[in-house]
Amino acid sequence: MAKEIKFSLVYRDMWQSSGKYVPRVDQLVEVAPAIIDMGCFDRVETNGGAFEQVNLLFGENPNVAVRRWTAPFHKAGIQTHMLERGLNALRMNPVPKDVRDLMFVVKKKQGTDIARSFCGLNDPRNLRGSVEGAKKGGMISQVALSITHSPVHTVEYYMGIVDKVVEYGADEICLKDMAGIGRPTFLGELVRDIKKKYPHIKVQYHGHTGPGFSPASMLEVARAGADYLDVAVEPLSWGKVHPDVITIREMMKADGFLVKDLNMDAYMEVRRLTQKFIDDFLGYWINPSNKVMTSLLVGCGLPGGMMGSMMADLKGFQGAINAAQRAHGRPEMSLDTLMVKLFQEVEYVWPRLGYPPLVTPFSQYVKNTALMNLFNMLSDKPRWTTIDKDTWGMILGHMGTLPGPLAPEIIDLAKEKGLEFTTCNPQDNYPDELPKFREMMKEEGWDPGQDDEELFEFAMHERQYRDYKSGIAKERFNKELADLKAKAGAPIEVVRPVVEVPRFDIGKYTEKYPAAVPVQAPAKGQLLWQVDVDDASTAPAVGTAVKAGDTIGYVQTWYGMEPLVSAIDGHLIAVPLSQGAAVAKNEIVALIG
Repeated sequence: MAKEIKFSLVYRDMWQSSGKYVPRVDQLVEVAPAIIDMGCFDRVETNGGAFEQVNLLFGENPNVAVRRWTAPFHKAGIQTHMLERGLNALRMNPVPKDVRDLMFVVKKKQGTDIARSFCGLNDPRNLRGSVEGAKKGGMISQVALSITHSPVHTVEYYMGIVDKVVEYGADEICLKDMAGIGRPTFLGELVRDIKKKYPHIKVQYHGHTGPGFSPASMLEVARAGADYLDVAVEPLSWGKVHPDVITIREMMKADGFLVKDLNMDAYMEVRRLTQKFIDDFLGYWINPSNKVMTSLLVGCGLPGGMMGSMMADLKGFQGAINAAQRAHGRPEMSLDTLMVKLFQEVEYVWPRLGYPPLVTPFSQYVKNTALMNLFNMLSDKPRWTTIDKDTWGMILGHMGTLPGPLAPEIIDLAKEKGLEFTTCNPQDNYPDELPKFREMMKEEGWDPGQDDEELFEFAMHERQYRDYKSGIAKERFNKELADLKAKAGAPIEVVRPVVEVPRFDIGKYTEKYPAAVPVQAPAKGQLLWQVDVDDASTAPAVGTAVKAGDTIGYVQTWYGMEPLVSAIDGHLIAVPLSQGAAVAKNEIVALIG
């Protein structure tokens, strides 16, 4: 009997592999029914990675987003899964154990079924905490092997990790081919060995399309016994993201696998809505190069999702590099030339730093070191002049054991700096912190939230959470979006100026404007104030009659700046305080609390 191959839509990763942000929760809820109606997905990746952090950067609540976004899939019987980074959980630096454990409890309560856990160093000690935490929290534990191509990353190497995590209690294994450079035959061999030794273990393949191997890899792992394949949909498929479900489904069907039917009307609706979200605001952060595959990634092994930030880094360095070139009588370099030189430097740096799999955050560490080497060498300074503290943390073993040996020159450099290497369990370096954050929430007067979800977000992303609570994050995001729209030549949106006014005091207002009387608003339950603006004693600063329909000023409501219009000749009606702060000319408008 033919084997069924199942598909998982990596909608969260589609966005974060392409740009900085993901859709807002209202947009995600809007597209969910169409994803369900496609009928071909057994799973959807909904959150994890930087999803929660991105929502905070929007100035919005990530807990609301996760609960609302996962709900429709549960109702339809589709499993949801999240991505977490082992020791780093949902951020770029190590997380205390009590915060990691709370994460699994919270995410399960919020509606996430599967925890896909990876360690960027493939250190089983870091993965053990994820497996045990996920199981304790009631989730399915899926361990993701960070796949790369090097002399030390053999089938035997990966099977050694599989043996340990299965012993810890992992339910599933994912091949996380984040750069898409896993060779198809190698991946097939690895899946075959996993299935032969652990036939009860589900295997899922996640491969990006940047260098072009992924369709062949998907066919090989399916033939070897894989159960699930991660796919995408237009307009965020192919390029440096994931293969499109249409192509992969047809390829599997032609090879004799059983596949679910695909509703093309629903596919086109997902496609339409995704493009709508891009046009709304997300497209301003998507680098055009992310839509293009490139074989240049085969040699350096960097994930395609890094291309946007990497090119921005190079552009930032280009001026300084070319200034040094001119000072030494050398020709200036184009971005393409610098990119090739950076790729070559990554190939040089990577093995000397112990072959860490090039996945978050270690891909950034390797890329940053290579970039600084390139800059220093072009400025006639030696390699390794600049290594940041996080990269040193990786080198010294604070985040886990490197897959390969460090180069003697790196070991010597550490000794010169008086730095010490460690082989202790990385988690031991980061003591529990929940009691501290719980106390800080009390001091701030903040509620820990349903199932302690607000406490979790605060402990996981303290700085971003504070910015979200203060409103700074929303202001920052809106300004960044406005700047990008201006640079892109987008249509100008006219926004009326907002003028701050003091909080309304009923006593002072009635004393100043004795002719003002309360009236019942047209909207049920709203109490408004009516002011006779024909009377000079009521509105002395105006001194002229106001006709019905005249705009007197503006009010800042939840929906933006709204005009204040006289309701009848000589009268202006103010809005209630619950709708925002009033802003009007000549102090003739006030709010009631």
